[in-house]
Amino acid sequence: MPRTSGPETREKLIRAGEEVFAAQGVDGAQLRDIVRLAGQSNPSAVQYHFGSRAGLLDAVMAARQHRTEQVLTAELARAGDDIGLHGLLAALVRAEATELRTERGRRCLRISAQLSHESGVRTRTPHPTLDGTVYWTLIGRIEDCLVALVPALPEPVRLERIDLALTLVGAALGDRARQYLAGTTPLTGEDVFLADLAATTAALLRAPHPIPGDTA
Repeated sequence: MPRTSGPETREKLIRAGEEVFAAQGVDGAQLRDIVRLAGQSNPSAVQYHFGSRAGLLDAVMAARQHRTEQVLTAELARAGDDIGLHGLLAALVRAEATELRTERGRRCLRISAQLSHESGVRTRTPHPTLDGTVYWTLIGRIEDCLVALVPALPEPVRLERIDLALTLVGAALGDRARQYLAGTTPLTGEDVFLADLAATTAALLRAPHPIPGDTA
């Protein structure tokens, strides 16, 4: 009977979780399918290793975050301290896009696209997998740029806008990952896609402060 303890089994469950969460969706994924795919006979294997379904999902996303965090750190170091809004977004997009290179990364992008709204930007309380990360620091730097570029933007609008921008990045990369996994040829090459995604997201963030009732 396969063991339900040890780091090897834990890693098998994470890998199985990546496949099932990507295929069935975060809300629709069945734990029994994850346990079976991981080769475990104990139906409580997920609870044993991760405490809950949410704990397994956090472990899946923490592994993905660890991979992209290293790339993002290097991207920001190359860019230097004077990097502006577009440069920050370009670094973020390039770092996240490294997950497109592998099937595992593509599956994780499909999952994280469903979780962008849980980052904690709107409440300034980072999700545990983001707390203390370079990614979370980058979000703060993006807000600092936005304060300077659109000073009239009220804080609630600013936070909501940043959250929407991150959701856009996640959704776009998740869709690109879906196309790669399905063997579909995207409309644009990857370099064009990533450059356009960074530019589009920057434009969204830099939009003028809206005046309620102004339809001009």
